[in-house]
Amino acid sequence: MTADLPPPPKRPFAAVILAAGMGTRMKSARHKVLHAIAGKPMLRHLMDSLASLGPMRTVVVVGALREQVETEVSSRGEVVVQSPQLGTGHAVGQAQAALADFDGKVLVLYGDAPLVPAATMARLLDALTDDVAVAVLGFRPADPGAYGRIIAQGGHIAKMVEFKDASAQERAETLCNSGLMAVRAADLFALLARVTNNNAAGEYYLPDVVGLALADGRTCTVIETHADEVAGANSRAELAQLEAIFQRRRRAELMAAGVSMQAPETVFLCADTDIAADVEIEPFVVFGKGVTIASGTRIRAHSHIEGATIGADCEIGPFARLRPGTVLGAGVKIGNFVETKNAAFGAGAKASHLSYLGDASIGAAANIGAGTITCNYDGFFKYRTQIGAGAFIGSNSALVAPVTIGDGAIVAAGSTITRDVAGDALALARGAHTEKPGWALRFRAAAAAKKDRR
Repeated sequence: MTADLPPPPKRPFAAVILAAGMGTRMKSARHKVLHAIAGKPMLRHLMDSLASLGPMRTVVVVGALREQVETEVSSRGEVVVQSPQLGTGHAVGQAQAALADFDGKVLVLYGDAPLVPAATMARLLDALTDDVAVAVLGFRPADPGAYGRIIAQGGHIAKMVEFKDASAQERAETLCNSGLMAVRAADLFALLARVTNNNAAGEYYLPDVVGLALADGRTCTVIETHADEVAGANSRAELAQLEAIFQRRRRAELMAAGVSMQAPETVFLCADTDIAADVEIEPFVVFGKGVTIASGTRIRAHSHIEGATIGADCEIGPFARLRPGTVLGAGVKIGNFVETKNAAFGAGAKASHLSYLGDASIGAAANIGAGTITCNYDGFFKYRTQIGAGAFIGSNSALVAPVTIGDGAIVAAGSTITRDVAGDALALARGAHTEKPGWALRFRAAAAAKKDRR
């Protein structure tokens, strides 16, 4: 289930994504932009949104840990290297050779600000009309803090100023610079060639192109978006904030599409979670990667689901764990403290309590009793268990794979099954009941006497 995407911009455009930062505050051997939001790397979130608009070129500027980023970008874009790293303006300048034969609009994005919607990117590109030199994306955070300020009226920028250089009156302005902008390629690189590093950090700043264009008497414009859309992550704490933003946004999308959540703030989704209308999700449910759920299913509280395809009108949980490779037909019931892995269930099959079913096929309308396990691993290899349609597996049974239970067969409670069971047969594999009258009384008396002598 995905939100409607905006139409591609009317004119060809290219994108430059800045991903050269060291990310030292992450304290990680992994590149900053590869840290995941909802199970998906930040850079991939951004590139997926961008791809929906159909850019002619995508250039990713890398620096530290470049090999990791190159692997993620792969065939989806071109990688260029910024070394040494001399500021955002210098970083964008590294894309000039890659875009030498491109004369359209260039959209500048940041790999650590992954939640910019495609619709907002399209708005920014559309704001770069024929009479505008630079279009900038602004936002109004709850705490403007040390963000650079945009002084504008009616969308026309009069001045952009870094916080440290701003006057008291300018600091009172709440419109801040996100860093995202759209510029025509010819203008972008011509302006960047004039940017100097005459500042305390000795770096070349991308926002300086706005001041240069204004000094030339040209128009620069700003459009606004919500602060959540341009939020970035430079630390683990900020990464968690991005996760919260994504989760709020995705829950709202699913509920608007007909999914019920009793306590949405307790439900955690993956970026690819696909849930149909009329699915009900109780509190404290976690979805990992690769989950698809058909209409009419109910996911009960405290369940964990990953890599599973769930059919219509199923009931899962509470406290169920569905692991990768689980496939449920319509009307299947997986109850409390049942774990499944690489297991396929036919329509109407039930495993209601306290079972482990791994590497198994369970036929339609089969019933799996409490405490049943498939013994699928001998310490070296995995083996499969086949349970036929309509079979009944009694409580506390162990099915030692590879083994097949035929259609309609019954396995008596407490059995350990090591051989195939024919269809419609009864299988009993447990020791005979033996009783010794008075043995317990004699045992207690002897034990008590022994304890008294000590």
